[in-house]
Amino acid sequence: YSAQWCNENFIHIKAMRKVREVRQQLKDIMDQNKMQITSCGSDWDIIRKCICGSYFHQAARLKGIGEYVNLRSGIPCHLHPTSSLYGMGFTPDYVVYHELVMTTKEYMQCVTAVDGRWLSELGPMFFSVKDSNRSRLVRHLNHPILSKCLLLDHGIANIGLT
Repeated sequence: YSAQWCNENFIHIKAMRKVREVRQQLKDIMDQNKMQITSCGSDWDIIRKCICGSYFHQAARLKGIGEYVNLRSGIPCHLHPTSSLYGMGFTPDYVVYHELVMTTKEYMQCVTAVDGRWLSELGPMFFSVKDSNRSRLVRHLNHPILSKCLLLDHGIANIGLT
């Protein structure tokens, strides 16, 4: 990893050195356990789910515009302005983070966007999936009798009821 390449691609050389060190540690562990190294290819969900499995206890849910709340403690927190998720136009509903830094606000650093269902799957002792109104509506629309009642309630009377 050359300093010039890092500079041209807006990457900190110290971060790349740390990446190389961690990769080598993981490779050594895989070699010691006689495990084959395989790539995830372009399926980054595998990596994000792995990170979620390690950091599910430091998960936060989007509360408002740019504000998150820690799911276990209820502490309000924000994406750090240096985060790659900050200001990208899309704010993930759920994130996990490595650490909180207190300045004028509680800022999350080393943040990864995760799927809310992964939290209940990987940390069932802390999280569970709660049906939202939309998922309840979908479930009711799939029910033969309830779907007809819902359609009648919404003014759609011509559905073949006799």
